[in-house]
Amino acid sequence: MDTPNNIEITCYLKTFCGWSEGVRAIMRKHQLNFEEKDIIKNPALRWEMEQKSGQPLSPCVVVNGEMLADVSGDEVEAYLLEKGLIGNAEGEADAPTDSACTDAQHAAMAQQGTIRFINE
Repeated sequence: MDTPNNIEITCYLKTFCGWSEGVRAIMRKHQLNFEEKDIIKNPALRWEMEQKSGQPLSPCVVVNGEMLADVSGDEVEAYLLEKGLIGNAEGEADAPTDSACTDAQHAAMAQQGTIRFINE
């Protein structure tokens, strides 16, 4: 998908994750179109992300073919600004853009069976 600035963005995100929601918040703040690949709902997409990024941590965001691995929403926004792909948007993002999952998000993932603890 192209944004109004002809930026192609693909985001490898988790269904429930503070870091992933931070990336989504930046996309909403700047009204950027992007393809979301949910690595929890589709394990094949997690494998794809790991092959493309060379590591297992998310979120990963591909901007015009360049992989930004294990990034926060703040880091994605800084990259887009540095490359001149977006301008400074007025206002704040509608969710925290640099924070881990909340306890509620962890509980939701555990309930869906998407978290595995080391001692299981």
